[in-house]
Amino acid sequence: MEQRGKNSEQLVQNLADALTEGEMEETTPDEAAVRRLSPRYEVRVQMERDPIVEETLLFRRMAKEVDNRYDKYMSRTQPSPDPDHEADG
Repeated sequence: MEQRGKNSEQLVQNLADALTEGEMEETTPDEAAVRRLSPRYEVRVQMERDPIVEETLLFRRMAKEVDNRYDKYMSRTQPSPDPDHEADG
């Protein structure tokens, strides 16, 4: 029973040491809460070319797609489909 008490005291001491070790942050809880909030604004960059379209066209020049997975996306982004690629309805 005495051994269990020593182990418990040692665990408490280890926990206290771990919690008090190192440098304490000098910020208040309010500042820490504000830092954890997500930003209010989102930055978006408008690109002249769509990288998905560019890579899809490049891959279609090299090989034939098995499942035509990008056909719907390509039809929304380009006015006319790539003449080298034939969709299998």
